[in-house]
Parts: sequence; structure tokens; C-alpha cells
Amino acid sequence: MTHFKTLVLVSLSVLAAACGGGVSAKGALSPEKASGKADAKGHAVSKEAAANFDTALDAFAAHDKKQDWDAAACSGIAKQFQAAADAQKSDTGRPFPEAQYNAGLAYQRCGDDAKARSEFEDVVKADPSFHRARAQIALYDYAKSNDIDSAISKLDQIIHDAKFQNVEALVSLAALQMERGNDQSDQDGKNDLERAQHNLQRALAIDDGYMPAFNQLAVYYLTQAKAKAGQVEKGKRGRRGMEVSGAAKSNVDSQQLDLAALVAAQAQKKNPNYAPIANTTGLIQVQLKNFNGAVKSFGTARKLDPGFFEAHMNYAAVNLSFRGYQEAENAYRAALKLHPKDYEAELGLALALRGQINDSNFDKNVAEAQQHLDEAKKIAPDRPETYYNEAILTQEFRAKRGAPVPTLKKAAEQYKTFIDKAGSDPAFAAAVKRSKDRSQDIADTVKFIEEGEQAAKEAAANPPPPPPPAEGAAAPADGSADGKGGAAAPPADAKGGATPPATAPADSKKPADTKK
Repeated sequence: MTHFKTLVLVSLSVLAAACGGGVSAKGALSPEKASGKADAKGHAVSKEAAANFDTALDAFAAHDKKQDWDAAACSGIAKQFQAAADAQKSDTGRPFPEAQYNAGLAYQRCGDDAKARSEFEDVVKADPSFHRARAQIALYDYAKSNDIDSAISKLDQIIHDAKFQNVEALVSLAALQMERGNDQSDQDGKNDLERAQHNLQRALAIDDGYMPAFNQLAVYYLTQAKAKAGQVEKGKRGRRGMEVSGAAKSNVDSQQLDLAALVAAQAQKKNPNYAPIANTTGLIQVQLKNFNGAVKSFGTARKLDPGFFEAHMNYAAVNLSFRGYQEAENAYRAALKLHPKDYEAELGLALALRGQINDSNFDKNVAEAQQHLDEAKKIAPDRPETYYNEAILTQEFRAKRGAPVPTLKKAAEQYKTFIDKAGSDPAFAAAVKRSKDRSQDIADTVKFIEEGEQAAKEAAANPPPPPPPAEGAAAPADGSADGKGGAAAPPADAKGGATPPATAPADSKKPADTKK
């Protein structure tokens, strides 16, 4: 579960009132064209440019409030900001970087990152000192390269160039520092977590209503609470993974967790419609073992922002852990629509489908669960979790129909693959032990079945002799028991019925049901 929703939730650029004068001859506006507004550098903005800018700004804010962005809205608003930039260029000969930047944000809202980046690059070409656009490009570079050290270095330089006035870059830098979890000290702190705290405090000092900073601060305290309890490994603080099993966890640091809950509550009072803080509240409630509250919070985040991938994943994971398989399935499918090649979503959907297998959907769900396991293996062939869950699907379901012995042997091979891939990773220690136990159960079951099949073959090849005739009965002349060449009837029991066949004693070595 990650928190990088904050990295793209940035503020729009707005216009300021013009202070009069200071406009060069090249950028001079006649009184009838002057809007009385200025860009960030004090350059006068024309009436036409300002009108287009303000109309686009209002529409942008309305879609953000309703969370009803679609491709048409993103494109239309971006074009209106672009029209503002064109009008400013025509009227003053100057670029309008604020309008171009907002056009990039509009494309970004619909995930059109190629067009968004293009707008940000045009902004930097027009004004190399426009640090907000530089920060966005740095984050796009990170998304492509996954080079976290380079991203942190770039953002740190941008923040210094902006004289620590770029709140978005400060929050993004803090998020990446928490992701990296470096323990090396420098002039700004003894480790990445401390540096992250400083940057979040700087952001809130500049803008105490900036919701991404509030959200990231809550995540910071949550991370601290987990780190002090040993739940967060060095260098893996931000990794979102799916546990194979419900391994026991240490209790988190209650003081840090209380701080996280307090910051989240304050943030929700400021803006109850901010989806990331609802999601973070859910993460805090999971640590507090308030799982019903967590489901509600994650559900709220999904409702507020249907494009919030992490909220779908978190909602699905909590439901899955308490056998809410249908709800988990729906949420994982929603997540995969947003990120079609996500490992955890593919694996989670396979588990949700497996949990719903019954006689009426057996073939369909088994096949679809296997399909999503196969997709997960393609995405991350070295992740051990897939092989463990594939082995369970094979042992617990496929082996119940068809030829059990070869299917069970295949399950044993899958458990071995999991054990090999898991290695000595302590995160998988409990699952490795269960895999070894299950493999032994399979070996015992296969041995029992094969011995039974061999005994049946030997019995068929060497049938027992017919029973002797009843005492006092005369044998027929042809030697048959009934005079017609048929087999002798079994002797009657004391009540006149046929004597039931002897029942073989149960094999005490047959393994019990190994389903766990």
C-alpha cells in the first residue's frame, strides 16, 4: 500500500492583481486590453487571456469537486488554458506559463501523461525558473526510470532554487524520502525519515491548508509507528506487497499511531472530501485493528475518487482478509481497469475468485483464477507468492476432480518452487513451513492412493475361490452351485437375509483432510 497519490495532486496556478507599471514596451497593453491581472512575475495579462484562464480555472475546480473528470473534460479545459496562453502571446508577445502549466494538470487528471509532460516541458522552455513544472518533470522521470536517488536529488535542487517555497515539491520529496528509507545522515537530518518530517513541516509552514502535506504527515507518523515495531524493513518502507499469509505482527508504536490518527482527523475536518486522507485513515484503522472502520474509510476514498488505485487495492485487501470475496473481486477488477498490469491486483483477484469456488461455478472460477495467477507470473516471475497460491489452487480444487495423483504431484512441485523462490526471506517463513507440511501430506496421500490402486489390481488379478456349498446341500451333477452353472448364493444369516460382505478395516495411516 503506497501513498503516491499525493505526488500528482498539485495546486493550480492562479493570477494576481496587477500592481501597475513595470510593463516593457514589448509587453505593453492598451487600457482597453488590460485585465488588471498579472502573472507570477508581474507581467500584465490581457483581458482575453484572463477571461479564458478564469473560465478554465472555474471549470477545473468544478470537476475536481465533483470528481467527474473524463477525456472530454480534460481535453476541453486544457484547450481553454492553451487558448489563454495563445491570447497572451498575441496581445503581449509574452508566454503565459501559468496557463500552460494548468493545461498540463488538466491532461494529468485523466492520466494523459504524454500530453501533460509535453505541456510542462513547454513551460520550462518558456521559463526555466518555473520550478513547479520542473518538479512535475522530475516525477515523470522517476516514474519511468525508478531511480529514486536521482529523483530525490532533482527535487532537492528544485526546492533550493525555489527558496523552499514550492510546497508540492517539498511534499513529493518527503514522500520519496520515506520510500527510500536511507539511514545516512546529512545537514538536514540523521536519516530520510527525519528529512521527510522537516520537509513536510516546511510545506505546512508555507500553506497550512495544503491537504497533500497533511496527508503525507499522517503517513509519516504511521510509517514511524510501524518502523519502531519492526514492521518496516530498511530500504522497503514504501513497497506495497501482498502477504502470502496472515503472519503475526508486532504491535505498532502507540504514540506515533496516535499522532497519525490526530493529523488525519484534523485533515478531515479541513476537507472531508479529500480522498487520500480517507485512504490514510483506513491504513491507520488497520493498525488499530478497527477493520470495519478501515473498510468504511477505504470505501469513502473510492467513492470520492473512482480513479484512486490505492483505495481500490486497500478496500479489496481488507475484504479479502475477512472472506468478503465478492467485494474484494469487484475492487480488484476496478483496480485492474486503472492499472492493467499490476502484480498485486492480478494475484488478489485470483484469490478472491478462488474463495468463491463452489459446485455451480467450479470450472469457470478455477480457470479464471489460474488465468490471473499466470498473468501475475508474467509480470513478476520471481515473486514467490504466486507459486504458493497456485499450489493451493491445484491441491485444494483441481485435485478434487479428475485424476488426483498426477494433480497432487503437480501441487507438490509448485510448493517446492515456492520454497525455492522464497529462500530465507523471513516474510515467507510461516508460508514455507506450511508448504513443507502440505508437501508431506501430499506425499502420504499419494502413497495411500497408489497402494490402494495396486491392491485393487492384485485383487482383480487373483480373485478369491468361490465359497463352499451350504452344509447339507447336495452338489449339482455338473459341479455348479445352483445346477445352472451360476455362482453359489451366499449363506443366509440368522434373520434370513444375505450375509453382508466383510468391510475392510480403515487404514490408520490414511492422512486426514489436509485442507488448512
